[in-house]
Amino acid sequence: MFTIVQQDHLKVKSELSLLNHVQEWFEQFCLQHLSQLGWSKTQLDRLNLALAEGFTNAVRHAHHALPPETTIEINVDLWIDRLEIRIWDYGKPFNPDAIAEPAPGTLQVGGYGWFLLRRLADRVVYERGADGRNCLLIVKYSVEAQK
Repeated sequence: MFTIVQQDHLKVKSELSLLNHVQEWFEQFCLQHLSQLGWSKTQLDRLNLALAEGFTNAVRHAHHALPPETTIEINVDLWIDRLEIRIWDYGKPFNPDAIAEPAPGTLQVGGYGWFLLRRLADRVVYERGADGRNCLLIVKYSVEAQK
């Protein structure tokens, strides 16, 4: 069984203007920990994009009717074989599997974020926690674990 190598946590208000802060925090974590373990710049960029998509979805959709002081919590857990990002929000739960992926060459309103997340990560889960919050789990396995 693998153990956690490194962890970090960030709590921010539900404001899109904080996206740069969130991404800078994550980039610093990656520079300190992931690059030493052989993660490529491409992998880190994809994870940062997934984090940005998850955070903006929480602000725009989950918290759209809540005050901006409502917090979003982000946990990053680095394991030997993977990185896990958890984004916690207080919005109403929904089923992302009910969102149809857009067919190639067609346009649809909404749903592109989930399509993108599924392409950027190896595993994406969105579920309601016992504490009444929603958790978006984004998992990316290291190159070594995929071989």
